Amino acid sequence: MPVRKFHDVSEMEGNTWREPGDPALFRSIETTWEFADRTTRPQFPPGVYKHCSIEDAWKLKEEWAQANFEAFHERRQTRR
Repeated sequence: MPVRKFHDVSEMEGNTWREPGDPALFRSIETTWEFADRTTRPQFPPGVYKHCSIEDAWKLKEEWAQANFEAFHERRQTRR
């Protein structure tokens, strides 16, 4: 498949702009949301967390990010 370069979005083929109320707009939004759910699907434990320092908060955030990455990687492995 050839690679094509564009200087501006207006040079691309096909107008993907959808007018409000257009059924194609709703299908495009639904497709985008389904794609995001399949690829990211981040999980965060519910609740409020108190931390003694900002470093503790960042550490917990990193743990959640790592768990989400591992879950994403696992989903990709099982699909293949």
